[in-house]
Amino acid sequence: MKNDIVAISSAILTDTIKNDFAGQDPFDGLNSGLFSVFPTLKKGLFGLAWIQFHKRSIVNFRGLLGIPKKRNPKGIALFILGLLEEYKHKADKTHLTQAMALADWLLKQKSEPSKWQHACWGYHFDWNARAFFVPKGKPNVITSIYVAQALYALYEITLDERHKQAAFDVAHFIVNTLYTEFDGRKFFAYIPGETTFVHNASLWGAAWVAKVATLTNNDAYRELATKVARQSIKEQAADGSWVYGSRHHHQFIDGFHTGYNLEALDLLRKSLMTNEFDQAIDLGLAYYRRELIEEDGTAKYYNNNRYPLDMHCVSQAVLTLMKVSGTDSDKQLAAKVINRAIETLYIPKKQHFMYQKHKNISNNINYIRWTQAWVYYSFAVYNRQK
Repeated sequence: MKNDIVAISSAILTDTIKNDFAGQDPFDGLNSGLFSVFPTLKKGLFGLAWIQFHKRSIVNFRGLLGIPKKRNPKGIALFILGLLEEYKHKADKTHLTQAMALADWLLKQKSEPSKWQHACWGYHFDWNARAFFVPKGKPNVITSIYVAQALYALYEITLDERHKQAAFDVAHFIVNTLYTEFDGRKFFAYIPGETTFVHNASLWGAAWVAKVATLTNNDAYRELATKVARQSIKEQAADGSWVYGSRHHHQFIDGFHTGYNLEALDLLRKSLMTNEFDQAIDLGLAYYRRELIEEDGTAKYYNNNRYPLDMHCVSQAVLTLMKVSGTDSDKQLAAKVINRAIETLYIPKKQHFMYQKHKNISNNINYIRWTQAWVYYSFAVYNRQK
């Protein structure tokens, strides 16, 4: 299997470099040239339906409808993290050089510095969701944190102060712009001005604030990160699970967001050097192994339904098992998860992973940020740590 993983990772990186790290995304439908003529259609039911059509269609109409391939800041951050894992593993400076070039691009893509005051990043497309409409470039906590992690990981190697300063500034953005008290909860919001509570967004915010708190000896940030994390600990179910969030349509349990929660809590406890969250992590990991990974290594999308099979779930399972746990048994389980994913989701002729496999149909579209970037990063982590 080792050779399969190395060859697959190499092919994904080669193809991505050939396309200058630009690609398509499940949610990029509103980038269609149609909306330059009819911009008001982006919002409301039409915009929502348009995005869902492109996300769910197994036929890729983006070329016909003028939806270009573009770089996504989160996808770029994931590739940087993967490149740095490979550099640490192989000491090949071409990986480091590529990571540095991508980081330079990220520093130029910050969300309107004059408006947001701190370093932060959003998506390269307008996003119409059930809960809110997010215009292109409006920052969100998850993209900003993955960029911050990538920049700081690069700083640890190159000691380029620009990368450290931007990574630390993301924590200031989270504290000053995203901290929210609403409906009896204290949390970090997903986007500025939004009062919807989502566990993975809030916990990742807390984790990065905690990391920067320790690196800068900031007691106020340390206390705030702990307070926010306790909100999600309090709402963890007795079996170790978390629903996605607070809204009525958020009452589901899925694989990759559960993995996000666990990875964020693990970073938080390591940053603060505390054992306060150990019980919640252990309980959550037990649930994760039991309910979200099947005996044959299939990474399930939902706790009550394996479908759709999705490499996002696979990659986060690998990262959770390798980084949060790291036991020999969980490394073996991660290997099983990867093997199963190669069997079920890899397209050898195209040398990339499909987007999703449902019970009766497959969506073979190549998505750079959602699929290939996650694969490249998670496989690099596995190869270095196994």
